[in-house]
Amino acid sequence: MLKKILYTIWVVLFCVAAFFGLKNTNFNSFINMIENRTFDLRQNIMINAQSKTPDKNIVIVAIDEATYEYTLDHYGEWPLPRDIYVKLIDYLEKQNPKIIAFDLMFVKSFKSAPQADMALINAMKKYKNVYTAMNLDNQDEDLRIPPELPEKLSVNVANYSNIDFEDLTFTNCRKILDGILDNTENIGMINVSRADDGILRKMPLFVKYKDKFYSQLGLKVAIDAINSSESAPVDKHNFVIDKDSNLLFGKRKIFLDSDGSAILNWYGASGTYEQVPMYKLIKAVNGEIKDTGYDFKDKIIYFGTTASALFDIKTTPTDKTFPGVEVQATFVNNILDNNFITKADKSVTIFTGLLLALLIGFCTMRITSAFISSLASVSIYLIYLIGSYYAMKYFNIWLEVIYPLILSILAFISAFIVKYLIKSRDFEQQYKLATTDGLTELYNHRYFQEQMQMLVENSKRYGTEFSLIILDIDFFKKFNDTFGHQAGDAVLRQVAHTLKKNVRATDIVCRYGGEEMSIILPNTPKDEAYTTAQKICERVASNKYKLNSEKESSVTISLGVATFPHDGATPSDIIDCADKRLYNAKHNGRNQVGE
Repeated sequence: MLKKILYTIWVVLFCVAAFFGLKNTNFNSFINMIENRTFDLRQNIMINAQSKTPDKNIVIVAIDEATYEYTLDHYGEWPLPRDIYVKLIDYLEKQNPKIIAFDLMFVKSFKSAPQADMALINAMKKYKNVYTAMNLDNQDEDLRIPPELPEKLSVNVANYSNIDFEDLTFTNCRKILDGILDNTENIGMINVSRADDGILRKMPLFVKYKDKFYSQLGLKVAIDAINSSESAPVDKHNFVIDKDSNLLFGKRKIFLDSDGSAILNWYGASGTYEQVPMYKLIKAVNGEIKDTGYDFKDKIIYFGTTASALFDIKTTPTDKTFPGVEVQATFVNNILDNNFITKADKSVTIFTGLLLALLIGFCTMRITSAFISSLASVSIYLIYLIGSYYAMKYFNIWLEVIYPLILSILAFISAFIVKYLIKSRDFEQQYKLATTDGLTELYNHRYFQEQMQMLVENSKRYGTEFSLIILDIDFFKKFNDTFGHQAGDAVLRQVAHTLKKNVRATDIVCRYGGEEMSIILPNTPKDEAYTTAQKICERVASNKYKLNSEKESSVTISLGVATFPHDGATPSDIIDCADKRLYNAKHNGRNQVGE
């Protein structure tokens, strides 16, 4: 039980240290990149399972390849004269759309067509449901002096979270037409957030410029759509971010990631939303065709480029070529559906990682079979992996899977190491019990026989010699009868200790049986073995041995020495020879080495 408790504490401390150690290194960027890819995988599985459906009231008027070709053929160049957009706006407004939004920036005035610019300005002033875009950047001041923006475009954000919006703070701005800036506040930013791998998974709701917050275009469009159809209006000028990084948005709550962006929940690859090629609208406006065949009533209409030649293509989790206007549509769709992804707090990641680590460690420690414990560990993690998918599918929660995987692997490996060490220690203990005499802690008779056989074989192979000393305590039976068996056991233990202290580390001291003991001396000739035996005889005789807390006594030993190969060719020959010389020592008066 103590082992399990200590192991549990060790796993928890080790995993926490590993988690924070990894978090504080460059390795974190690599892990985040892999984690982002697992997000992409889950999103694609959900899309293939058709678990999410896009809003059919969002329509994209696409400046696609065909429209781009039509423009070059009929107008000679891109971009289009701005009065064309005015005609399109007038045409669409007749069908009572909910919103018309341009994911286009009307920058600078065309010198050749100032009246077209003025027409667009007047249209933006006339229709309160028409929106257009602008972009912030970090362009050098020597190219462009940072302009002042109308106060009406900024919004108030009460930020009670730890988000500092540092990554969404810009130093410059590319202004659109002054007439549009002066006459409408339906202008939103279209800056995006890309991860380190270049993939767009998030969208900012606000960006900062000159210490002021400005709303994303999609946010303004969504608020207009909500206020036109829902009973609880949303204030589009004042926002609150709570301490948990949630934007409190009317009845909605939108989680903001660490940089202040919302994590998008994707509905599909490019082409998810209904698209109307813009050239068809132009043809209808110009009378080339009678009708486009599309119904725009109560629709949110987004104008934007989808042609690759016009360079507004993004890489997203669901498609490598995803037009920016479709990103805007997805953003608006997420707001309307309250469908953004909420990333689980780091404390949740730590807890789940530790829980998985403990479960896997427990299984690994408890299950004897390495294959079954490995299978159980993989199964535990796979269950968590499946759970993380369904958490995203049904609850829009992004549970991290890579850090828990790392902690699970570390726990699995550490459990195997601990298990191996415990087994190794148990094996050593069992081996010790099998080869050691319990009373004297010397090697037992079985081990003695094994070592004798091995040394004979090695000596024959390599042409070396070894010696054997056999000894017993003189008059030990009489000693037991006089002082008792407990005193005899105490003397046996102390004599054994004296033997071990007076031989080399490579020598093997064994209890041969009863009061008899033996010492195997590898690579030792007869004269050296005899000297060692004589020294041991003298040391034993000179010692005092405690029989109990009050009594002491002296004992002596008799010894016999034999050497391979001079005294025999087999273990039994060597033992018999040493035994005879032990007998000679006893016969000649004891307390000596027999000749």
